[in-house]
Amino acid sequence: MTQTSADQLQRFSFDDVAIRGEVAHLNQAYQDVLSRHQYPQPIAVAVGKLMAATAMLSANLKFKGRLTLQIRLPGNISLIQAETDEQGQLRAIARYDENQPSEELSFEDGQMVITIEPDQGQRYQGITLIEGGDVAAALEEYFVQSEQLASRFWLMCDGQQAAGFMLQQLPSKRTDDDIDAWDRVSHLAATIKQQELLELANEELLHRLYHEENVRVYPASSLSFHCTCSRDRLANALHQVGKTAISEMIEESGHIDVNCEFCQQHYRFDETDMSELFPENNLH
Repeated sequence: MTQTSADQLQRFSFDDVAIRGEVAHLNQAYQDVLSRHQYPQPIAVAVGKLMAATAMLSANLKFKGRLTLQIRLPGNISLIQAETDEQGQLRAIARYDENQPSEELSFEDGQMVITIEPDQGQRYQGITLIEGGDVAAALEEYFVQSEQLASRFWLMCDGQQAAGFMLQQLPSKRTDDDIDAWDRVSHLAATIKQQELLELANEELLHRLYHEENVRVYPASSLSFHCTCSRDRLANALHQVGKTAISEMIEESGHIDVNCEFCQQHYRFDETDMSELFPENNLH
């Protein structure tokens, strides 16, 4: 096999039928997330799959902003979350009870929450039940409900790299459409093996699947790990707590320590930072 190593999102479409698709590969970006956490294997695999799904959904961001995909679960694993911006910059996290490690991760009775937050504009949120414990099926149901578009998702991860494959049937007013195309194209995609999706270069994978179809492949866009935390953002959050409460906290322990739960970056604020936290008090 020709192994793919680039972190990238590849879009493709079919010239003869109204169907589009995407392939996402995450290698270094996924490892950048895992290097900051010590997730048990089942959680690490779930994080990788969710990152691949989020990467493919980033194609829907036609504006500056963020898209967040959350899996909310009952039990000791409460949350798995991945985020991306319009440039394919991703981060991810899982919250779980470390005193109750889970040998198996079940998505039964969970919810999938998709949140879209434009830098300018109205925030949107959609919630779908994860019926049957299948996140890919929940994504498919979301697109049927929210956009009336038939979609198929395949998400795979081996703990080292992650990948996703998506197909979507587009609206068409053509009278000569191939009515069997959606079933045929979907059926062929369902034959993808995990090793193929994770390791084959996109062109080779698409040729194996659709050598009898007219497939148009578009330039790939890069994916990467990036955390949006910053000292300024945390200072703003502490400002919202209020000067009195922050002063009392600093007086009690000498400083306030904050760790970003996504990237584990450490930030410290002490008495000398009060003017940074509350600049309005510097005005005379």
